[in-house]
Amino acid sequence: MAMAAALPALLVLCIAFPLTQSAAPLPVLREDYYAKTCPDFQKIVRETVNTKQMANPVTAAGTLRLFFHDCMVTGCDASLLINSNHVNKAERDAEPNLSLSGDAYEVIIKAKTTLELTCPGVVSCADIIAEATRDLVSMLGGPFYPVKLGRLDGLVSKADSVYENLPRTNQTVDELIEYFGSKGFTVEEMVALSGAHTIGFSHCKEFTGRLFNYNKTTPTDPDMHPKLAEALKKTCANFEKDTSMSAFNDMITPGKFDNMYYQNLKRGLGLLASDNALVKDPRTRPIVELFARDQEAFFKAFSKVMEKTGLFGVKTGKDGEVRRRCDALNNAISA
Repeated sequence: MAMAAALPALLVLCIAFPLTQSAAPLPVLREDYYAKTCPDFQKIVRETVNTKQMANPVTAAGTLRLFFHDCMVTGCDASLLINSNHVNKAERDAEPNLSLSGDAYEVIIKAKTTLELTCPGVVSCADIIAEATRDLVSMLGGPFYPVKLGRLDGLVSKADSVYENLPRTNQTVDELIEYFGSKGFTVEEMVALSGAHTIGFSHCKEFTGRLFNYNKTTPTDPDMHPKLAEALKKTCANFEKDTSMSAFNDMITPGKFDNMYYQNLKRGLGLLASDNALVKDPRTRPIVELFARDQEAFFKAFSKVMEKTGLFGVKTGKDGEVRRRCDALNNAISA
């Protein structure tokens, strides 16, 4: 299940909710937060992402993955967008984030640039990420869920905080349930989040173990459809030399946000070992089967867990700021 690359980056679906982080009440966010201070906020973001997605179809999956990777580490605070400098290695340069889509970064920066011209110093980069992600999911046929606004941008971005906070593509269901459970997610929410793999790519290095080194006696995972395995072996033959080699997470409808991911798992067409595990484990298989036959049930569950995810680690007051540029703290720009 862990997430896979967005075209061509790895879309690793992994989110967390801060039930264990603090006893303090969650900040009060609201959908109309910018109604008076930046009334064109939603229009600007929507037009920006539509233009970018039409020109670069990798944008949606990349932005969805970026949203998850940002929220998972220190909360939904755009800390992932900060550039490293001579005194600090930032989150974006941690190994798990090196495959994030450049188009995802670009669409957020473009929206921020326009918003700064329209209503300077008002809209946070964190809110742009959340809004853009929802708009792009909807643009590809997925659900249009509410996005509450009012996040501030984080003041800290450390590469060494990334790896331990992101799940991996080879984790077992036991490990995944323990991981997501520690963040406040139910098993059903975990499986719903995995549905983000209905769009995007995974790099070959994330699944070649299933193709060439499954075990000592069986090189190829017998759970994988033979024709898919054969095709992937050709695609990934030189993956060690060409690390950009990738494959669609959903081979059937790769450019559409739908429930085909779950249908594929039942057919042996899942790409990652952690995805395939979901259809085999008795705790997760019934949920996979439900979402495979009922897209509306999947969309409803996905919408709710995306709303929940968007509240993770939200910064307010002295804990954050509205950055003038998404890639640098305001005091760094001033200096």
